[in-house]
Amino acid sequence: MNRLADKVCVITGAGGGMGADAAELFTEEGAKVVVADVNGDAANEVAAKVGGLAVQVDVADEASVQAMYAAAKAEYGGIDVLYNNAGISPADDDSVLVTELDAWERVQAINTRGVFLCCKYGIPYLLERGGGSVINVASFVALVGAATSQISYTASKGAVLSMSKELGVQFARQGVRVNALCPGPVETPLLLRIWSETPGAAERRLVHVPMGRMAKPREIVNAALFLASDEASYVNAATFVVDGGLTAAYVTPE
Repeated sequence: MNRLADKVCVITGAGGGMGADAAELFTEEGAKVVVADVNGDAANEVAAKVGGLAVQVDVADEASVQAMYAAAKAEYGGIDVLYNNAGISPADDDSVLVTELDAWERVQAINTRGVFLCCKYGIPYLLERGGGSVINVASFVALVGAATSQISYTASKGAVLSMSKELGVQFARQGVRVNALCPGPVETPLLLRIWSETPGAAERRLVHVPMGRMAKPREIVNAALFLASDEASYVNAATFVVDGGLTAAYVTPE
């Protein structure tokens, strides 16, 4: 307990899924949490549950991101942790041969531009505090290719990974650590629904995971908690992979 005592943490995409789970866990560990989400009602619901500040934000919009951080500072006096978790993976993001330009750009706007804007306008607040932690959610797909392509999502997560490395190097001596959290497949309602729509989809994918299962959301959020805490004080510009061994595997036990 209290691994994040008195730290102010801004979590995007916190109105549901792993973001909401992170808001709950970070609060339990002593943090003051800003629950930011494009869905204002969802943000309010989670914030009410954890006792945090709800902010409606569109991470692809510059003014909206600036307003989010201004609200966080006005409420809590500063910011210590940026957990850039918001992202999308729409059904019309497919092979490069069939994905339309508008689908590509919609994913890039949220997943890539969103992280850029959250870092651009969030890191100065960390510098004001003499340092802090930035956790950018990338993905295992930034490290491996898939024949079942989601070309825009994959490209966006590769960009997040590269961006995180550069920012981690740039700001290290100013006390700001920037890491890319790269989850493997996670047992979320969205992924379970997508896989259930195609017979054999889960089996086809899980055979490549040495542990033979998807991650539980809390297993990913626990990794984010570590990166946010002072326990990770020498972890910087890292590709922090939490994937059950997927990216290391050539042949699995089955």
